[in-house]
Amino acid sequence: MLSTAAKPYIDASVPVLREHGLAITSIFYKNMLEDHPELNNLFNMGNQANGSQQQSLASAVFAYAANIDNSAALAPVIERIVHKHVSIGIKPAHYPIVGKYLLGAIKQVLGDAASVELISAWGEAYGLLADALIEAEARLYQVSGFGADTWMKMMVVNREQQGEDIVSFTLKASDNQIVPDFKPGQYVSVATYLDVIKLRQLRQYSLSDAPGKNSFRISVKREIGDEFKPEGMVSNWLHQHVNVGTILDISHPYGNFTPDINAAHPIALISAGVGITPMISILNSIAEQNPERVVLFAHAARSRSHLSHDCDVKQAQTVMKNLRSALFFNEMFEDSEGIYAGRMNLTELVDGKLDNAEFYICGPQAFMDDQWSALVELGVSLSNIHREVFGPESLNHLI
Repeated sequence: MLSTAAKPYIDASVPVLREHGLAITSIFYKNMLEDHPELNNLFNMGNQANGSQQQSLASAVFAYAANIDNSAALAPVIERIVHKHVSIGIKPAHYPIVGKYLLGAIKQVLGDAASVELISAWGEAYGLLADALIEAEARLYQVSGFGADTWMKMMVVNREQQGEDIVSFTLKASDNQIVPDFKPGQYVSVATYLDVIKLRQLRQYSLSDAPGKNSFRISVKREIGDEFKPEGMVSNWLHQHVNVGTILDISHPYGNFTPDINAAHPIALISAGVGITPMISILNSIAEQNPERVVLFAHAARSRSHLSHDCDVKQAQTVMKNLRSALFFNEMFEDSEGIYAGRMNLTELVDGKLDNAEFYICGPQAFMDDQWSALVELGVSLSNIHREVFGPESLNHLI
């Protein structure tokens, strides 16, 4: 628990972090990675380049300060961070390095305003957070049976185009060993070495099929660069270079976006773009284990040619009489049965059939924020809304 001496300084930091948080985290990453270039192998350099990692850390630090006495609000965020850290192999030795450069960045940005008492308070607060993360990560490593930075050699046994920009890869252990079990909705990390930047890079991809097949399937969207963002280094490399027979380094499955497949209450799976991937794993699992369940599957895509995993949805419909599918296409101008033109609108879909339902959302941050707000306006309890974030999280719901 934070000491009574430190708490006033953390509380007073909230408006300061709102104003200077991004400057602090930008300097933090710059200084740390200059002094410890080996850590570039852990951080997503694409997110560094487009600024989303710095923005995410700024919002995380701010959310931590604003909710330091609200463990219930912080718990889901902490759990997500723990799974992400374990998936990339974070170790206890990393935490003192991060703490040193975070406190140093606060001093550098705030100057004389960074009093000894303020820095001491943030050192205490960071220490408490670091200890909690280290303990939780140790438990998760133990449960998985995989140590930090441990990888499985897995071979691609099938490659399949899924819509215009997404390719799915089916993976089996290259030594014919049993593949670890996983929960629908979880993800794995893929480790690649990119010659162009001379770095190992890690990316997380949701498993896009039901468990129990002694294989993993991941579905990778090729991220095309434009004037606002660089192209996805890893996704383009996977699309260009990975074929049947390729060996990849794959982590144990992690992630807490994992609904109870066998529950009796209804469930709504709401996604956009490549956010469909964990939903397909969940949907396929329900089709196999609980086909009588009431399910809404709502997905938004740019166009029909960008729709992925349509075959999975159609196959599920053959065995799930209580499955409703609703597709929304931006580049379409007339509605038809189960297909809607324009942006997703849940108003007519969230009806009495979904009483007491759990709602799972995955897609771009703006999409998830919009659907979260729409569900709240429709009277859905916050405790029944869950979301999976690909990449850095804004934490707008906490700040």
